Amino acid sequence: MSEHFDYVIIGAGSAGCVLANRLTEDAAVSVLLLEFGGSDRSMFIQMPTALSIPMNTERFAWQFHSEPEPFLDRRQMHCPRGKVLGGSSSINGMVYVRGHAHDFDEWERAGATEWDYRHCLPYFRKADNWKFGSDAYRSQQGPLHVNNGNEMKNPLYGAFIDAGHQAGYNLTADYNGARQEGFGPMHMTVKNGVRWS
Repeated sequence: MSEHFDYVIIGAGSAGCVLANRLTEDAAVSVLLLEFGGSDRSMFIQMPTALSIPMNTERFAWQFHSEPEPFLDRRQMHCPRGKVLGGSSSINGMVYVRGHAHDFDEWERAGATEWDYRHCLPYFRKADNWKFGSDAYRSQQGPLHVNNGNEMKNPLYGAFIDAGHQAGYNLTADYNGARQEGFGPMHMTVKNGVRWS
């Protein structure tokens, strides 16, 4: 291994891994990516139904807690943060939600130049690998595989969506697409039954 690198990145969490990947798109650039935690090659990280294990295990997560919360009867909230390759993306619930376009547009109006949805959308599309095709909002070219989790096989998913519709809410097949408001299938970063983070 070389002793000299063009870039040294401390922390192989979500941002560090993405930055290292982007920098190494140029084959002439050398990058050293350092992480305190270990490998993410554990069945407890890779298996979506085991998601509560890594977030509650010191091997994979820093076990932080909030200060006593005055509006929660002084309880402290558990705030685990990833201590593993991939960082917190290796211990989270794998739910993929971009955020509402209106919120991004509000950031622009508040002074965050070019943080409106129109400017952020190309970056979402670059990251996206949407199982159900490409359109103006989604792509199948990115490294992050996104789908409807377990394809909605659990009947409770359908019952939840039906209940929302019966209560008068809109339905949406893609809350990260053109119609963001409404009840629809949960999008997850899972591919072939394995976490994809």
